[in-house]
Amino acid sequence: MLDKRIENYLKIIPKVELHMHIEGSLEPDLMFSLAKRNKLSLPYENIAALKKAYHFDDLQSFLNLYYQGMAVLLKEEDYYDLTMAYMAKAAQQNVCHVEIFFDPQAHLMRGVSFKTVITGITQALEDAKVEFGVSSHLIMCFLRDQSQEDALETLEIAKPYRDKIIAVGLDSAEVGNPPQKFEAVFKAAKDQGYLRVAHLGEESPAPMIWQGLELLDIQRIDHGVQSIGDEKLLQHLAQTQMPLPVCPLSNIKLCVFSEMQQHPLKKLLDKGLCVSIHSDDPAYFGGYMLENYQAVTAALDLSIQDIRLLAKNAIRASFLSKNDQQVLLHKLRDCEY
Repeated sequence: MLDKRIENYLKIIPKVELHMHIEGSLEPDLMFSLAKRNKLSLPYENIAALKKAYHFDDLQSFLNLYYQGMAVLLKEEDYYDLTMAYMAKAAQQNVCHVEIFFDPQAHLMRGVSFKTVITGITQALEDAKVEFGVSSHLIMCFLRDQSQEDALETLEIAKPYRDKIIAVGLDSAEVGNPPQKFEAVFKAAKDQGYLRVAHLGEESPAPMIWQGLELLDIQRIDHGVQSIGDEKLLQHLAQTQMPLPVCPLSNIKLCVFSEMQQHPLKKLLDKGLCVSIHSDDPAYFGGYMLENYQAVTAALDLSIQDIRLLAKNAIRASFLSKNDQQVLLHKLRDCEY
């Protein structure tokens, strides 16, 4: 049970979301609504039956349902509604800036055009900036269980929309798909001026984090929690202040750790790493930004100083300009406990 003052502090602090897949914010009620609109049938009788399926043994078991769910996303308005629903929720939780992942390959392989996907998403992001005051960046992820050739084709398809995408990322099934597989596409993305992030060290061990750092030239490590077993890596991450946008509820839901009390976030923070809190796929994992902050604070007995540092790390790890970062850092300092 959280102290009332801490609970209030978690609500009022300005938050920055750096690790969130827009397709993973597809809530069951919206999924059913879009299925009806697009005259599609779902393999679940109702919302309750769908929610019962949200019990995962590992990352792959989640991905199977994740890809099944996004089948309802077909039209520009679907992507718009999906994104606006997330942005409204983010605004309610005092999220001031988001850097959203999207998976174009997962839509292209279903026959949905890149233009349909990105137009719907970006229009919602623009409207949300006006309506909610939440700023945003968009990150295009490559699916690591697909080929590098397919990723390179996706990078080519994205060229007309280069001004709408700030970075590329790497997500989906880690096991059997090492960073080395995508070295060429990350080099090509760098040559085109994209910033670069990658999912590493969620299920895969610390050597895969090293490989990602050495071969992909990334600015952030999404997850990175398996670094806890490699002291040399921990020292390197602390010295370089490489950001680790961590997703606690996701890690528990996907059985990376059996309970929140086992999560290494506090240890990573105490070792001086630039770790921060994010929601990953909030519709599937039981919580958005606030719920992740609440769960970690309660389980790991975080102090106000810990919470403030986690929020500060997220701001500094963002792709916002230094001036915009300073605005949010001032807002954070002005929050009273």
